[in-house]
Amino acid sequence: MKTTADAPSAEQTDTLRVTLVVGSNRHGRFGPVVADWLLDRLRGRDDLVAEVVDVADADLPTSLEPTPAATAVLSGITPKLARADAFVVLTPEYNHSFPAGLKNLVDWHYAEWRAKPVALVSYGGLAGGLRAVEHLRQVFAELHAVTVRDTVSFHNAGASFDDRGALRDPSGPDAAAKTMLDQLVWWGRALKEARAERPYAA
Repeated sequence: MKTTADAPSAEQTDTLRVTLVVGSNRHGRFGPVVADWLLDRLRGRDDLVAEVVDVADADLPTSLEPTPAATAVLSGITPKLARADAFVVLTPEYNHSFPAGLKNLVDWHYAEWRAKPVALVSYGGLAGGLRAVEHLRQVFAELHAVTVRDTVSFHNAGASFDDRGALRDPSGPDAAAKTMLDQLVWWGRALKEARAERPYAA
């Protein structure tokens, strides 16, 4: 997957910091193909600065025990979540829900999600990952995050991209991504201003 270059300070501009969470660590996963497409959409905007957290790089125990090994892994993840003004979460659908590795990464954090917006992008077979998206909405509501209404979903995702990782027909996904990211920016700015004026108390 492509890496994200360091960007100009968001504090000096009107941009928002957004962290893209790549939610699959499955062997042979398709996620990086969709993630690269998403990063191109994010980088193409002057109102967003992107960072990436990849579940495949997060070897976190499911015990939620803050061992030295877990603390070391979190040191590369938690700051990216904490400084984000907004999130885009990319998930496949496994057995009508989202992956265990993604849930584990979410559960290791709490305050980092609060009073921030989350956009959801999914991929899968006939359902396009939308059942995973609906489960994630419930999880993020419990964490006091706001999920934006519109999503991007790829039905039969493998057939949507060619061997070079390019969309065969980008018109629909590109339009859907713009709508979703416009909503994310609106919520991101509104909630950032609200948090600055009145700290959120969960």
